[in-house]
Amino acid sequence: MAMINNALSGALAAQVALSASSQNIANLQTKGYTRQAALLTAVGPDSSPRSSGNGVQVSSLVRFSDGYKSQAMWRAASELGAHSQTQPYLSQLESVMGDETASLSAGIDQFFGALNAVAGDPGSTPLRQQVLTSASLMSERFNGLNNVFNAQLQSVRNQRSAIVDSANAQIATIARLNRQISEAQAGGLSASSMIDARDQAIDSLASKMGLEVSDNADGTRDVSLKTGQSLVLGSMHGTLKAAPTATSPQEFSLSFAGTSYVLDPSKLGGQLGGLAKYEAEKLTPLQQDIADIARQIAEKTNAQLALGFKPDGSGGTPLFDFNPGSNADMLKVTGGFVAADLAFSADGAPGDTGNLQKLVALKSQPITVGSIGSVLLSDADTQLVGKLGVDSQLNKAALKTTQTVRTQSVDDWQSTSGVNQDEEAVNLVEYQNMYQANLKVISVANALFDATLAMMG
Repeated sequence: MAMINNALSGALAAQVALSASSQNIANLQTKGYTRQAALLTAVGPDSSPRSSGNGVQVSSLVRFSDGYKSQAMWRAASELGAHSQTQPYLSQLESVMGDETASLSAGIDQFFGALNAVAGDPGSTPLRQQVLTSASLMSERFNGLNNVFNAQLQSVRNQRSAIVDSANAQIATIARLNRQISEAQAGGLSASSMIDARDQAIDSLASKMGLEVSDNADGTRDVSLKTGQSLVLGSMHGTLKAAPTATSPQEFSLSFAGTSYVLDPSKLGGQLGGLAKYEAEKLTPLQQDIADIARQIAEKTNAQLALGFKPDGSGGTPLFDFNPGSNADMLKVTGGFVAADLAFSADGAPGDTGNLQKLVALKSQPITVGSIGSVLLSDADTQLVGKLGVDSQLNKAALKTTQTVRTQSVDDWQSTSGVNQDEEAVNLVEYQNMYQANLKVISVANALFDATLAMMG
């Protein structure tokens, strides 16, 4: 009977092992699936001195999971998320501001070129009208670029709100799976598929923000932000919120267990942190720089015109209106301003161009731009475009690096946890042979038993 019991335990163990391999093969292309294997343990002998043992048992189903590799994969997802979200915005600004036909530099050059052209015939109405036309076109370029900035600001904030909504769904999923995993393991049931689903949710959440993940003895995982605030504790979870306040167009907060924390989005990491840093460190300063250029062009031009005289001998009046923070008309030609209002004369004498020459010279005067300091008016936009190009290239390089790191970390995880088709094929053959061998033992044991009965009969 011992032979039969031993062989039966071996056959049953082989069946469990074959079932695990078949599950692995079935999930060969399942994203995030962690391969399993039956852990076989010999059953020791009983008290009989002639007992060699009592067969084999499946002590557990083992998941081939490496916590360090999972953590590395999640960290890489966060870094990749930070750089991948900002690059489309940088590329758009680089394209718009660097366009030869639509750049601010071209508009400024055309305006001062029109001023220079009228010097040969300051009384020419068509040439004077060309100055007004070029002034209006230059203003439209400033306003158009300001509209691009405002559109990007709105897009960034909308995108962050959408990311927060998605993150909340994943946070709730992790907490729910924590509870289900804990209950399954307490009941002695396999929770492998639920653990895989939880790891997938953590991986997706990690792309949105930097995370710290720790394991608990009951099978649950706690998840917190890099800044220390808890997102998930066992089956409890918090809720992120992004909403405008009296002091901020979009304030981030975390509510957990009845307590609310205000968060600095630039420190969150991942997609949220990348977008927040882009807004605070790139987009908003660049928009202010462009506004600085527009304001100083308006102020300097208006101040110089005020020192000159119109053809009728009256004093000069402002050519530009500057409206800080305005979308469509940040810079515009003063309403009702006509060609005859251009005060090109320095002394009121007909044909004098003294003030006109000083207007033309404004292009070579320095202005102060926030991110680059003092710079010639003619060079300001070029330097800003160059700085933007450097920022874009640096982000592209960082993006490429983080993509490589992420790919390597996923491959490293796959080498441990992923299904290897060749390995599973070998396992199938080995466990099939094990099963057949144990059936052969049962057959031999039956034959011996029958022979013994026949001998005794």
